[in-house]
This record gives sequence, C-alpha cells and structure tokens, in this order.
Amino acid sequence: MAPSFDNGKSLFDFVVRDGNGVKGIVDLGLSKVPQAYIQPPEAQIDKENASKHGQPPIDLSRLDGPDHDEVVKEIVRASETLGFFQVVNHGVPVDLLESLKDAAHTFFGQPPERKSVYRKEVSPTPLVRYGTSFVPEKEKALEWKDYISMVYTNDAEALEHWPVECREVALEYLKTSLEMVKKLLHVLTENLGVKLDDSKIDALIGRKTVNMNFYPTCPNPDLTVGVGRHSDFGTLTVLLQDGIGGLYVNIPEDTDIGKRGDWVEIPPIHGALVINIGDMLQILSNGRYKSAEHRVRTTSTKSRVSIPIFTIPKPTEKIAPLPLVVEKDEVARYREFVLGDYMNNYFGNPHEGKKSLDFARINSA
Repeated sequence: MAPSFDNGKSLFDFVVRDGNGVKGIVDLGLSKVPQAYIQPPEAQIDKENASKHGQPPIDLSRLDGPDHDEVVKEIVRASETLGFFQVVNHGVPVDLLESLKDAAHTFFGQPPERKSVYRKEVSPTPLVRYGTSFVPEKEKALEWKDYISMVYTNDAEALEHWPVECREVALEYLKTSLEMVKKLLHVLTENLGVKLDDSKIDALIGRKTVNMNFYPTCPNPDLTVGVGRHSDFGTLTVLLQDGIGGLYVNIPEDTDIGKRGDWVEIPPIHGALVINIGDMLQILSNGRYKSAEHRVRTTSTKSRVSIPIFTIPKPTEKIAPLPLVVEKDEVARYREFVLGDYMNNYFGNPHEGKKSLDFARINSA
C-alpha cells in the first residue's frame, strides 16, 4: 500500500530516512507537490521574468595561440562579473558527455533499494553517498533533487567503490576535465599577478568529487526548486547540463547582462561545459573573482540530470587571500582559516545565498 503523506514526518521518513528520494514519491503518481516541498514565494523561481544568458561559450582551443590574450580577457571578465561561463573545445569528448548523462539516468532509474545502500548512515564506503535535498534535517522546505556523490582518492578506489552503473564514465569525465581546470586556474591566478607552480595549483584542487544530480518531473515547478540559492564552496566547479535547462545565476553587480539582483538563465549548449567560480577562489582573489550564486528550477515535462565536478582544496589546507593581491588592494577582505572548518559550516546549514562566505569575511573590510 502506498504510504500516506498527510503529515510531514511520514513523508520525511519515506523520502530521506528510507532512501526513496524525490523519485520515490514521483513514482507513486503524485498530482501535486507535497507541502514539505513548497518554497516561500520569495524563493520560488519566476521563469517568465528571467532573461537568458546570451554570451557565446568561450573556445578554449584558442588559448596559447594568437588569440590567447583575448580569450584570457573573456575568462577574467566572466569570473569578475557573473562568476559563470560556458566553454567548448575543453578536451572532454562530447560522446563521453552523452554517455555520462545516460549513466546518470541508469543509476537513478534503479529501484530504491539499489540506491539507498549508499545512504550516509549505511554506505559501505565513505567515498560514496546517496541522498536527497541538501540538509533535509534543517530545511524549512525540501529541494526537489536526489543525488549521488563520489569522492575521488585514486583510480583504483574509484573503480572499486563507486557505483558500477556509472563508475567508469564518471572517472573518465573527471580525469579528462582536470587539465582544463588547471589551465583555467593558471589563467585566473596569473591575471592577479601571481604565478603558482603546479604543486600549488594541485593544492587548490586537492579534493575532487563527482556528483550526479537527478531532478524528477515535478507537477508544480513554480512552487518548488531543484536547488535553492547558493554558491559552491570550492575552487572551481565544472558542470555538465543536459538539454532541458533550468540553471539560474544571480547577477551580483549592474552589467550589460542585467541589473544587480536579477536572475539570468544559463541555457544548455550541446557539447559545452559550464564553469563556475567557487567561494575559495573568491577568497583567494580577495573578492576580485565572484563565486556565483545560483539555483535550479524543476520541470514538469521530463526528468533532468546534471553532473558537476567539485574541485576544492584538501580539508587540512589553510586558505587566505593571496598575499600579493592583499598588498595591491591594501586590505584583506577575508581572514585565514582551515578549509575543514569552512566545510563544516557550509554543510551544517541550509542553502541561503552566499551567506557561507560570512564565515571568512572580515567585517571591517
């Protein structure tokens, strides 16, 4: 017999504790969004009033050639304004990206008991975690998303512990993306007047995680969100969207893209990857680069997947604005901290815009 969701506890237990996820309630044939998923009006996404980001993707094959300086300007400008840009000719085969989307649908299409073995409380490995929403125990309204998170340590452990439905293609995606990530970090730090050697760049991306996000079809997309407004806490995020769309970015300052506080949709481009600046890069640049505040809308027509790679420093790494940048700016806008402490704060609270940065912000700056 299908469970009754007349009270929030039974829904919470079914979705979160029993590991059925949002897909579990959608598969029951829901005709409306349960109360636990209805966002307050100010958090709901008004699709009609959002503009589309019209900037063409940046062609990374033009780096290190005659157009190098022009491409660097495009990357820097996007990082200083929106914190988001799309790239093509990035070195990741397009057919691999298609296989990745198929693998995500295969994983989430499994019966709940095959996915729920990776719930935090019971997962056979600390490298893999299956869950739903973000911090469901603390959220006033749940997010319409299920996910699998796969932490990378080395190839052998990934191939042993990551789910068999997606391990090989997810690992290949990670490995073929890293050269691009390092190149982008070299470009962005050199623009700040800082030349970091490979070991320092590696330290900025010492921990790598591949997530697969699944947004089931939603009967009332206007009432809920796939992901609430937030910035990523790491260094750089690489994101594969499918063709459905639904990713929105907040404009931090008035630009030719739009006015401060407006939301702009990042339309999917076949074969492109989305790059977004994380909190660590905003802090390292002393605020020059902007970590992108973004959120995700659900859809009533088709289930959507997205596959991000989160590159972050190791939790033991000390993070602070780069000294040369502070010297130029004559003020440090963020204090030094250990990344693990920042992570505990970030994952201990529901999504709330860019509030996570307050952990490191020097108020007088």
